[in-house]
Amino acid sequence: MKPTSKLLCLALFIALTVLSCSSKNTPDVIYTNGHIYTSDISNSKVEAVAVKDGMILATGNLAEIEAMKGKETKVIDLGGKTMTPGFIESHGHLMGIGYNKLELDLMYVKTYDELVEKVAEAVQKAKPGDWITGRGWHQDKWIERPDNMIKGFQTHDKLSAVSPDNPVYLRHASGHATFANEKAMQLAGVNRLSIEQLSSKVEGGEIIKDDLGNPTGVFTERASGLVGRLVPGSTEEKDDQALEMAIQECLEKGITSFHDAGSGQGFIDRLEKFKTEGKLGIRMYVMLTGRSPELLERWYERGPMIDPDHYVTVRSIKLNCDGALGPRGAWLLEDYADRAGHTGHETLPMEVVTEVSEQGLQHGFQVCSHAIGDRANREILDRYQAAFEKYPDMAKDHRFRIEHAQHLSGEDIPRFGELGVIPAMQAIHMSSDRPWAIDRLGKARIEEGAYVWQDLLKSGAIIPNGTDAPVEPVDPIPSFYASVSRKTLTGLPEGGFEPKQKMTREQALKSFTIFGAYSEFEEDFKGSIEVGKVADFTVFDKDIMTIPEAEILNTKVAMTIVGGKVLYDSKQ
Repeated sequence: MKPTSKLLCLALFIALTVLSCSSKNTPDVIYTNGHIYTSDISNSKVEAVAVKDGMILATGNLAEIEAMKGKETKVIDLGGKTMTPGFIESHGHLMGIGYNKLELDLMYVKTYDELVEKVAEAVQKAKPGDWITGRGWHQDKWIERPDNMIKGFQTHDKLSAVSPDNPVYLRHASGHATFANEKAMQLAGVNRLSIEQLSSKVEGGEIIKDDLGNPTGVFTERASGLVGRLVPGSTEEKDDQALEMAIQECLEKGITSFHDAGSGQGFIDRLEKFKTEGKLGIRMYVMLTGRSPELLERWYERGPMIDPDHYVTVRSIKLNCDGALGPRGAWLLEDYADRAGHTGHETLPMEVVTEVSEQGLQHGFQVCSHAIGDRANREILDRYQAAFEKYPDMAKDHRFRIEHAQHLSGEDIPRFGELGVIPAMQAIHMSSDRPWAIDRLGKARIEEGAYVWQDLLKSGAIIPNGTDAPVEPVDPIPSFYASVSRKTLTGLPEGGFEPKQKMTREQALKSFTIFGAYSEFEEDFKGSIEVGKVADFTVFDKDIMTIPEAEILNTKVAMTIVGGKVLYDSKQ
């Protein structure tokens, strides 16, 4: 080859190499002119972020990032808004969010009479015999109490009067109680003569009855199945519609990842179908429902499904071990303050927790146990600890969780940090429940162990945050507000409930980002705005880290970005 040809080839090689290197370091998108909180280990704040192929290419000051800009780089001016890592809902029920939109949504009902009115309206649109279903009522949140209350609950008389020909089945906001009308109970064979026999079949639940032995229409925990088994099943079309609506709701509320707290194979298959069709939108971390032993056995044999695309991962198991505080189903060490002789319900034999914990460790599954009462939390911690000690090599990075961990004995609080157990909590429950929870627990137990975020953090535990939607709306802003204020959404009381337990804003942000990622083994992929992680971002119209506390609740989501793609824009 001639010297001239050699020089030309060398020059061409150098040019192609430079072009290739330049292309690799040229971002697709740059985000600037906003308050960008990274949620990294130092809680740093940066001026700009560069993204390429859906991953974070660089972060830093404006001059550094703008120097990387190429001809095809898109620049998104945040206009002074606030960008954080994508918010992670660490405990929710995705299909429930969708079905709340398809059925009667009773979450905002303020009185029993208003609930009856909504049912009456639904009856007018229904055919005789059609089931009326809904969710969201909560008697302790009503601004007026009905004249007739039995064990803290309303009775079915008014409900039955407006729906004589339609069976009605309404789920409590907590999901741990139901309310049925006379027609539904007739179909289920629940009456004064059968109630004792039926009660013996629903250990771990209760049919609430009046002084004469008549059913009031309220069923708690496992007793709900007496009527619930008769409610017509869903359809594929309706399930698809509910999932689409739930995903859209999450995106509108800034949620980029979602931990689904207990579902079956049909839900997992539907998620995979949506992913294949490009309709999933949010990243899903699914807990297998522990209510199906056969399902667990199949997955033990198969092993965890860890999605290399980080959209549908199945590597955890959800166990339901007690009830909720509202219906007095949370399992307590001592009697309820407002119901002597009653300590709630163990809704799952503790032997099952032992068995699943051991199987989980042996087969690579994280175990996530629902526990609200202090007795349930202690029993689960005991069984987790025994499993860790039995299989120490398999328990080195177990990340077992207790879902809710709302009310703890002071003796058990340090055990979360010591054992590495994650208390997955929903701060919004403190805001919604605390005004009436003191009636259930009394002042001493509330102050010692109710929603003790700082005590748990000081123990070395991390707290992933969420909403438990559809128990509460999936909007994370009210839960963020509750985390830092410990107030109701009306701003009461002044100074907050048990203020020493408030989270700082940095802690609250981490609870919705990096702590959520850690609790699903994804902290190296998402949860903070750092080079090499995915470009999942939430953009708010206000600076939630600095604005006055009262203004946090007025904050709206401006954009939701998943994998570098804007999937929700409030301006569009």
